[in-house]
Amino acid sequence: MKINIASPQTGSQKLYEINDEKKLKFLNDKRLAGLVELDWMGDDFKGYVAKITGGSDKDGFAMKQGVLTSNRVRLLLKAGVPCFQAWKRKGERKRRSVRGCIIDFHNLSVVNMIIVKKGEKELAGLTDVTIPRALGPKRANKIRKMFGLTKKDDVRQYAIRKPKLNKDGTPRLFKDGTPITVGPKIQRLLTPNRIRRRKKKIAALKKHNENKKTAQEEYLRMLHKYNKQKREQRRSSARRSSMRASNAESH
Repeated sequence: MKINIASPQTGSQKLYEINDEKKLKFLNDKRLAGLVELDWMGDDFKGYVAKITGGSDKDGFAMKQGVLTSNRVRLLLKAGVPCFQAWKRKGERKRRSVRGCIIDFHNLSVVNMIIVKKGEKELAGLTDVTIPRALGPKRANKIRKMFGLTKKDDVRQYAIRKPKLNKDGTPRLFKDGTPITVGPKIQRLLTPNRIRRRKKKIAALKKHNENKKTAQEEYLRMLHKYNKQKREQRRSSARRSSMRASNAESH
């Protein structure tokens, strides 16, 4: 079975292949999100503690948190839950095969872990090397938090950029020889244009409400005038009919 161990502190990960069943017995009946001491993997791992984050069986079905079994089961899943991705219609549910969250090394092919406590020795290729982050944060507030900036500082000057490479791995250059770099599109950034557009939108909304109020007042005024004219017409017609009736009685 393969053990994939990642180190969040250094940003590296390494795959270990273990075929000794006596060692793998230490993982039996362990659950996802559980802590495991890695002393059983060798003397170099003495003092290391790792957290189980996932795994998959020999057929490629992933382990699912909350399924308290070591066997494979078929669950009715909906969009937004792990082990299922909806593509068709809203509210779609389908039955999918998943592996339980309890480890049985006879059925699993790989188990994923992350180191939560470092031991005495350095692990070659895992804790003795540091891999820089390939991408930096995109959100403006996260860039401010990363560099300790205030809202007055321009976060666009602190966005992490990386050089653009050719197919052979060499950096791509402008005509003047300066390297071409690419960076993220900063999200939730309040630029002068954005503030101007927001003010323009609010002003247009206020003007629309004022025009709507004026038109409603004009409509009510015309409706009141129309109803008044109608009442006067009904009264005049009633007076004429009463005069005809009185003239007919006198003759």
